Amino acid sequence: MSAEHTVPPLAVVGPGAVGCLVAAFLHRAGADVVLVGRPRTVERLGAGLRVVTDRHGTWEAAVPATTAVPDGAVVLVAVKGDGLADVVGSVAQAAPVEVVSLLNGIEHMEALRAALPTTDVVGAAYAGETSRELGTDGPVVVRHRGELLRVTVPAPAQESWTARALRATDLPLVVGGSEAEVLWSKLRFLAPLALLTSVHHDGLGAALDADPGLIAALLAEVAAVATAEGVPSTGPELERILRGLPATMRSSLQADLEAGRSGELDAIGGAVARRGARHGLPTPRVDGVVARLAAEV
Repeated sequence: MSAEHTVPPLAVVGPGAVGCLVAAFLHRAGADVVLVGRPRTVERLGAGLRVVTDRHGTWEAAVPATTAVPDGAVVLVAVKGDGLADVVGSVAQAAPVEVVSLLNGIEHMEALRAALPTTDVVGAAYAGETSRELGTDGPVVVRHRGELLRVTVPAPAQESWTARALRATDLPLVVGGSEAEVLWSKLRFLAPLALLTSVHHDGLGAALDADPGLIAALLAEVAAVATAEGVPSTGPELERILRGLPATMRSSLQADLEAGRSGELDAIGGAVARRGARHGLPTPRVDGVVARLAAEV
């Protein structure tokens, strides 16, 4: 990737909370970036985008929005797991030079690579408590709370177009190990965070204190699967990570379920259970929580 080459345009597919925030940081740094979404969302983005953060202040970002992925773009996929099937075809049709996924979970990488067999596809991870409010008029508001904010890319992608573009922004970029290590380092704490806050209908601190027996057993299951997948973990280690996060933190899965949508329940909880089954590791607590939440939708 020579510095003499023309930098391709950036397209963030999925103007949800994460997609809008990442695009806003890129836009503020002067990148040629566009948000790609459904017609209704694109129309609402025409009223502007306001970013409100605890860490980086508040600003307006006039990020262009469109319904089509620009040909030959660098694509960041920021849809939720249940929305990937709706966009992967249009991403492939645009013949992107590079695709970086910010989706939660792990199984989405197989779908992306199957649709883009000749494109460099990278699995990265976003961390941060972020929400989006569309409203009925005025700018779309994206809210980031707290200090936790970063994008992690695997080591082989540290000089990718995406990493170079993010490195020029105020959005912290971290280089991890392998792709599996990057994705599982997130999923191992995201899965219990999402499942426990959702099942207890509360913030993370209260959810961790609600049923110590369930929490310990569920964390042990997730840790065992993460270890089998190449990221050594223990239940107590995962609990320390979770207790280091704000006690008031809620998950996007929790918000989706409360709105009557299944969201990423299968992409997060279901994926952990399926990978456990591959390794002969039973996950009865994970299975039970997933089933209970699915029944509530």
